Amino acid sequence: MKSTLRLTDNVVQNMGIGKLHKDDNSSVINSMDFNKDGSLLITASDDESIHLYNIDTGELQKTLNSKKYGVDLIKFTHNNNSIICASKNSWDESLRYLSLHDNKYLKYFKGHRNKVVSISMSPINDMFLSGSLDDTIRMWDLRTNVCQGLLRRNGRPAVSFDPQGIIFATAVSVNTIKLYDLRNYDKGPFSSFSIDHPIPVEWTSMKFTADGKYILLSTKTNIIFLIDSFTGEVKQRYTSFKNDNGSVIESSFSPDAQYVLSGSEDGTVHIWKTLTGEEVAVWGGHSSTVGRVQWNPRSMMAATACSNLAFWIPNDSVL
Repeated sequence: MKSTLRLTDNVVQNMGIGKLHKDDNSSVINSMDFNKDGSLLITASDDESIHLYNIDTGELQKTLNSKKYGVDLIKFTHNNNSIICASKNSWDESLRYLSLHDNKYLKYFKGHRNKVVSISMSPINDMFLSGSLDDTIRMWDLRTNVCQGLLRRNGRPAVSFDPQGIIFATAVSVNTIKLYDLRNYDKGPFSSFSIDHPIPVEWTSMKFTADGKYILLSTKTNIIFLIDSFTGEVKQRYTSFKNDNGSVIESSFSPDAQYVLSGSEDGTVHIWKTLTGEEVAVWGGHSSTVGRVQWNPRSMMAATACSNLAFWIPNDSVL
């Protein structure tokens, strides 16, 4: 559903499940990603399967399996026929570059010694970042399996490129965000700020708005932070969702950055106004923890997942 119509509170409040995929996965969907134009969605599951969905039809287009390594943190490259992903099995922490066309690995990126918990693909070229529980953040290029750069940071890292692909941000468990210029990252961060919060938290994901002004930080608790990317000021905290058990729950900006979407341990999906923090809607439809949520980058549509995958679209009467 490609649309130039604007998201409003009324539209968000009247979105419903247009398509529900209940039987594609036998286990929890651990990651998912839209391609750049929003026409495809890729998912990875704890049952070691990869599913590719056509958004125009809402149907499953292809299923692949990664029985040897498992699959996690799946991301599209700039080619719709290839993805990067992390291993799920603990005996191999390599990142893999996979062709969806013939289910063959194009490259392995080796170097991490513990679980990879964050991946960010550059929006402008073949660079990508990975953050691991081995206390390192690595820089890679799809054209070579040789690590392009290394940062050492204590704690669980979250990493993200900004929308221009020139700056990247890192967050670690000491409530600190550091911003680097990719062209001279070895000189250290050009900006660093601490998050105003009384206790240390574990970051689980980091995302910029399309204009680069704000950063959305998810945690292993029932709090999501909206940060001013220039000053480090906490602009908003979203807390009306459930995360009492340290679940990895994703949050996501709408394409216009006017709304924030999050899953919850009680099977609901929560939507807030980005700047005011007002909760606009709570969607129901999942039977267990909704760990993965994403707005489509080009459409008035969202995807949410537990072991089921739901595609949310507006009611025609409000368009």
